[in-house]
Amino acid sequence: MNQKTFVNTFRDVQQKMYFLSKRLLTSHEEAADAVQEVMVRLWEKRFKLEEVKNKEAYAMQMVKNYSLDRLKSKQASHLKIVHTNYDNEERNVEEELERTGKVKLVQKVINELPEQYKMIIQLRDIQRYDFEAIEKIMDMKATAVRVGLSRARKMLKERIEEQYKTEIA
Repeated sequence: MNQKTFVNTFRDVQQKMYFLSKRLLTSHEEAADAVQEVMVRLWEKRFKLEEVKNKEAYAMQMVKNYSLDRLKSKQASHLKIVHTNYDNEERNVEEELERTGKVKLVQKVINELPEQYKMIIQLRDIQRYDFEAIEKIMDMKATAVRVGLSRARKMLKERIEEQYKTEIA
């Protein structure tokens, strides 16, 4: 794989890699470093990449694994998982406060989910990956991804409903 093919292959994927890494690492700098490191590793493996069918899923899996390794490392003990991927349209103050409250509630509930469910929700519902890509990124079978997504959504729904009941009462 030459430089031009490499750049064309991974240009669009870099932003997705960044968002996944930022989702895991929460820090802009850490996420950018993770993407840069993974891109270097991909460049070093460029001749072996010819064999990879879904290069995007492969790159996403690499950045996920690298980010999780960073979270586990002692150097990154200050990092935690947070979700900040939401749109930023103009709204009035009341709507903005209500939206912020809802986003914080969803963030809180997502953070309370088991790690695997968090990742599946992030990849499917936030990043909009198809099941085939998620299978490769998560190294899971199709049925396990679907079941995990279903359970994660159900758990998310129940916990959000629970939160609203306690806030109203």
